[in-house]
Amino acid sequence: MAKYTVTLIPGDGIGPEVAAATRSVLDATGLEFEWDVQQAGSDALDETGSLLPETTLASIRKNGIGLKGPITTPVGSGFRSVNVGLRQELELYANLRPGRTIKGVQSTFDDIDLVVVRENLEDTYAGVEFDDGTSDAAEIISEINARSKKQVPASAAISIKMITPEGSRRIVEYAFEYARKNGRKKVTAVHKANIMKHTDGLFLEVAQDVATGYPDIEFNDRIVDNMCMQLMQKPDQYDVLVMPNLYGDIVSDLVAGMVGGLGVAPGGNIGTHAAVFEPIHGSAPSHAGKNEANPVAMLLSGALMLRHLGETEAATRVESAVEAVISAGTKVTYDLRADRDPSKAASTTEMAEAIIAEL
Repeated sequence: MAKYTVTLIPGDGIGPEVAAATRSVLDATGLEFEWDVQQAGSDALDETGSLLPETTLASIRKNGIGLKGPITTPVGSGFRSVNVGLRQELELYANLRPGRTIKGVQSTFDDIDLVVVRENLEDTYAGVEFDDGTSDAAEIISEINARSKKQVPASAAISIKMITPEGSRRIVEYAFEYARKNGRKKVTAVHKANIMKHTDGLFLEVAQDVATGYPDIEFNDRIVDNMCMQLMQKPDQYDVLVMPNLYGDIVSDLVAGMVGGLGVAPGGNIGTHAAVFEPIHGSAPSHAGKNEANPVAMLLSGALMLRHLGETEAATRVESAVEAVISAGTKVTYDLRADRDPSKAASTTEMAEAIIAEL
C-alpha cells in the first residue's frame, strides 16, 4: 500500500478543528498518511514574522501535496492573501470547485452537479496595480493616453488585466482533461469577449482551438452574465465550466450557493508540480475552540485530494459517508440541522466519528 506524505496546514480560527476531523476521517480510510504539519496565517505571523513561511512552501514543494484549513489574513497595508500567495508561489494554475447537492443540506436546488474550473494566476488577480495619485499611476496613464482613443482620467487607480495564450490554453486543457477523466460530457467556456475583445477574446479563441482536440466532449461558450442567469434557470444544461480568474471567483461562489453554501463546498488548487486542497469558507474566529464547526467542506476537499492521488475508491467512500450522515440528519453540526437547534447538534468531533462509522 502506498504511503502518502501530505503537508497539513491546520489554519486559523476553526481551521485546526475541521483539519483534525478531516485527518481522522482520512486516516480511517485505511490509507497510510504521514502528516507534515506546517503553519500559515496569523499564527505563523506571530511565530515567524511571515504569513506564509518559506518552510511551509518548502514542505509542499517537497511533498507535492497539501491539505489546508481556512486561514485568516490580517487586514492592513502590506499583507497579502495567503491563498493567493500559495497559488502564485507554487504556480497552482487551476482552481477546481465542484458543486453537488447533498440530500439533507438545505438549498434552493435539489439536483446540481457542476464543476467550475478557474484560472488561478492571471487576469486582474495577478496583482499588477497602481494606486491613484502616485507617480507610477501617472506615468502609466500618460502612456495609455498617448496610445488609446479612450482616455484614462488622471485621478484613476489602475489594475492590469492580463490574459495570455499560454495560461488560457493550460487551463482549458485542464478542464477538458478533467472532463474526459471523470466521464463529463460538456465543457463551457465563460467569458466577456463581447466587451473585452482582446483579453477575453483571446481566452475564447484559445478555448475554441483546444476544443477541436476533444471531439468526444461537447463544447460551447457563454457570456458570464448570461451564464449566471442560465445557472439559475437551467443548470441541468451545464457540466464543466472553465473561465478566467475573476469570473471563476464569482461563479464558483454562485454554484456553492446553489448547493447550500460554502460549508459544503470543497476546493483544490492544482499545478504541474504540486496541489493544495482546501475548503473555501472563512476561518470563523468567533466559533474557534468550541468544537461546533461544520467539517464537511474540508472533508470533501480531502476527498478531492484522494481523487488527485488516484485513490478513487477511498474518495468515493468518504463522500458517501459524508452524504449518509448528512442525510440521516442527527449526527450533524447545528448549521446542517433542519431546525438549526444547537442543543440537539453534534459537535465537530462527533460528526467526524459518525462519518468514520459509515466508511
